[in-house]
Amino acid sequence: MVGVCKMWRPMLFSFPFLYAKQLSTVRGFSVQVPVKPSAMSAKTVWKKTGELQHTISSVIIKAGKGLHSGDEAVVRVLPAMAGEGRYFIINRHDVRVPASVKNVTDTTLSVRIGRGESSVATVEHLLSALEGMGIDNCRIEVEGGNEVPLLDGSSKEWVEAIEEAGPCIARDNFGNDMEKMALVLCEPIHVLKDESFIAAFPAPSTRLSYGIDFPQAAAIGCQWFSWCPVDSMAYKQNIAPSRTFCIYEQASHALHVKFADAVLASKSTDPNVAA
Repeated sequence: MVGVCKMWRPMLFSFPFLYAKQLSTVRGFSVQVPVKPSAMSAKTVWKKTGELQHTISSVIIKAGKGLHSGDEAVVRVLPAMAGEGRYFIINRHDVRVPASVKNVTDTTLSVRIGRGESSVATVEHLLSALEGMGIDNCRIEVEGGNEVPLLDGSSKEWVEAIEEAGPCIARDNFGNDMEKMALVLCEPIHVLKDESFIAAFPAPSTRLSYGIDFPQAAAIGCQWFSWCPVDSMAYKQNIAPSRTFCIYEQASHALHVKFADAVLASKSTDPNVAA
């Protein structure tokens, strides 16, 4: 069981990746305190699930602008073999970036993962959809930018694309399938940050409870939601449509920062731009 309160929101990342976020900017990615892999390994154990690993049957292609960069990018999600997991190839660099907490490089306003000079931002909606729809293995190519397109601001379009492509059993080089493993929590774990927290407890089944308090935004206000991820349909209906949001003051600040960065960049390349 995972409990989240005050201003924290859990998100399905690349399993196993348990962490929390404070909702204080665009969908609350301004502050994040991840649980360190070393801490997780001491309190968890891998167990067989009795289910087979899956991939997709055909290629998914989506294009659009990144929320933070504004850059156009094309994303291709391709089938991968059993045991390969989910990994990124960014702008044709010959570097695999596995969707793992070990590769998280930044969590300011969104999640960025990378290895060496290859990195990609705002991976959370796509990875949430892949996890929620049971896609364990896939190759994700990002070209034209270093940010996954926002699309409608949720995981909904990715879920629809996964359904259209069709999940299938993943097989290795020899045509063999592989059993899916699950990370089981052996003892309670929690993370605190100011007035926010996330806590997880051992339980026979998974249940997520999430509380949010945004008194400065009447349309959001104080809410509480509990959910059991019993299957992909439950994810599709209850989690995937959840969209990114921010309040006016946060958007204004982000625009101001981006404008200032643009002016500084122009000054460095154009001597005619005044201060």
